[in-house]
Amino acid sequence: MKATAVLLAGSRPGGDPLAAHFGAASKALIPLGGQPMILRPLAALLASADVGEIILLAHEPDALRAVLPPDRRVRVERSGATIAGSIAALCADPATRWPLLITTADHALLDAATIDEFLRSAGGSDVAVGVVEEAALMARLPGTRRTWLRFRGGAVTGANLFALKSATVAPAIALWRLVEQDRKKGWRVILLAGPATLAGAALRLLSLDQVMARVGKRIGLTIKAVRLSNPLAGVDVDTVDDHRLVSAILAGKR
Repeated sequence: MKATAVLLAGSRPGGDPLAAHFGAASKALIPLGGQPMILRPLAALLASADVGEIILLAHEPDALRAVLPPDRRVRVERSGATIAGSIAALCADPATRWPLLITTADHALLDAATIDEFLRSAGGSDVAVGVVEEAALMARLPGTRRTWLRFRGGAVTGANLFALKSATVAPAIALWRLVEQDRKKGWRVILLAGPATLAGAALRLLSLDQVMARVGKRIGLTIKAVRLSNPLAGVDVDTVDDHRLVSAILAGKR
């Protein structure tokens, strides 16, 4: 069964500094490579063999509709106050078609091959999280700055890709709600599995897979970290420097 993709295109409370820098109405509409940034991950989703319907969640739906290509698979809905709240509403909606694939409008280097690899690797897990290994990303983009989570066996960064198997993932959404304001601080998620797990991760005594298993056990779900083969999946556009880097990659200069 094809996944329903959820493309998050909301705005931060109080406005987004990056959008303000570029004079865009929202982060999703920042120009990148000659087009609004959101059109890049949207094109990847439309090209994926494993994606069916695509739902764009935005606080200003009309502004997005004005730039979207005509495609019956795509619909725009108004986002809730928080990401977790919006996803929780989809989980509670009996009309939602599972599984869900969640990604973000600033995932400008996302491609269809990565989406398909991620969904197929997610397997039967309740929740899957895409990650990129530090060694792979540093080999492709030496010196780039990312948020790294370090475990026994190596460090990873998030790839803004999440898969949710069914409505039974409600406990994971509750966890997401708890850490949403500190999503760059991965230790807060690990702490939910207990101080022993946090200590084990901090001392690099536990692997990423062991930590995922413990967090999953804590909330009664199977959670899988999917290591993606394309290191560029670990790059999003959060800062002006990120925008400069991604622009160079798209132009073939990096």
